[in-house]
Amino acid sequence: MEEINRYFFGFNTRQTEQFSAMWPLYKEWNQRINVISRKDMENFYLHHVLHSLSIAKVVQFSRTSTILDVGTGGGFPGIPLAIAFPQSWFMLVDSIGKKIKVVQEVAKALELHNVEVRQCRAEDVPDRFDFIVSRAVTHLPDFVHWVGGKINPLHKNLIPNGILYLKGGNFQQELNQIPMKAQVYDLSEWFSEPFFETKKLAHLYYQ
Repeated sequence: MEEINRYFFGFNTRQTEQFSAMWPLYKEWNQRINVISRKDMENFYLHHVLHSLSIAKVVQFSRTSTILDVGTGGGFPGIPLAIAFPQSWFMLVDSIGKKIKVVQEVAKALELHNVEVRQCRAEDVPDRFDFIVSRAVTHLPDFVHWVGGKINPLHKNLIPNGILYLKGGNFQQELNQIPMKAQVYDLSEWFSEPFFETKKLAHLYYQ
């Protein structure tokens, strides 16, 4: 929790308890179904929770916002964001059943009533969402091809609806292939740990 408290303020008691409960839950489940490497478990809050919450540095989701987490894996960035924004609604999808099982059980244990979990491919989700979030699940142009048509055109937040994509390194060539406007943020502007030196957040949206 030290990493979260260093950069984020204003979480209530329930949210703090939910964030604190994440580590023992993931430690238990990870012993049965490996969704996080053991090395990363040593830096669980830094590499997974805080990394996911970096999205909250760009947008404070409105009360009725809908967010799709594609390729959620073990539940990131969706689970931390669902704790941070309990009045927004999140759908977390992944094609791998054992990962979805972990996400379902974690969301249930944390009593996240604003989370729906599905085992499916992003292309098979029929709905539209205000934002689509993900952590570098594939080549960015391919990702946009999968989900670009699932963005709700009616805006209700301070930034345009679109894709919020967490990715490391230089991916300008990928951005050049995408028919969307892009705003890229260096996470090192907000977080001082070396882990974030090469990490970026891309906000992609239609003009």
